[in-house]
Amino acid sequence: MTATVVECPTCKAPVEWGEQSPYRPFCSERCKLIDLGAWASEEHAIAGNELEDELFSGDLPGRQH
Repeated sequence: MTATVVECPTCKAPVEWGEQSPYRPFCSERCKLIDLGAWASEEHAIAGNELEDELFSGDLPGRQH
């Protein structure tokens, strides 16, 4: 049986999909953390509907400073 190989989303290195690759689909912990940092800094985002965001933002309690 041939192992499935995917491309690391961060550095594009080949990654064998299996137990021997604990950070899959990333090739390493470093690439995983780089990707996590990009999500945290909002470099990556899932497109949404701005109108929906406006509608539901009124449901949130106001921030107290």
